[in-house]
Amino acid sequence: MGVGMDPGRDHEFAEFVDGRFTALQRFGYLLTGEWHQAEDLVQSALTKVWFHRNSLRSSAALESYTRTVMVNTSTQWWRRKWRGETPTEQLPEHRAQEQYGSIDDRDLLLRALATLPRRTRAALVLRYFEDLPEAEIAQIMGCSVGTVKSSVSRGLARLREHELITAMSTPVQKEARP
Repeated sequence: MGVGMDPGRDHEFAEFVDGRFTALQRFGYLLTGEWHQAEDLVQSALTKVWFHRNSLRSSAALESYTRTVMVNTSTQWWRRKWRGETPTEQLPEHRAQEQYGSIDDRDLLLRALATLPRRTRAALVLRYFEDLPEAEIAQIMGCSVGTVKSSVSRGLARLREHELITAMSTPVQKEARP
């Protein structure tokens, strides 16, 4: 057995990964907006957590630490990537809402979330999707509770004013057929 290895902690980590992988992957999707990036994010975060698992006080801290690593890694990835404009010849047409309206609304919401700054997006996802209290979000993000509250408030205000969200609340009428 290698130096610093603890079979009990290894077993706890394996159980944690088995039990929480899907939830972490959903959390990663909400942070990145793409499933393949979410999988990469979870794998990277779990790799980082693996090397620090023995320094954690308890197995209960494992999930919180993993989420912290995911938020920080996602932010780090985003900073490296250039997000320039992509020119198009024509503007996209707005589609009429049909029987798949809830799927379209979810897509619009995810696209609107993607326009927010990373930390604001992370705060909104942790608060409203993961349903975590502000104190735990502050601990995960490494900031004060007041910062979390103001980030969430500003993020919600920006979402309410976002053109994609207003498109959800104003249904597009279908053209009358002759």
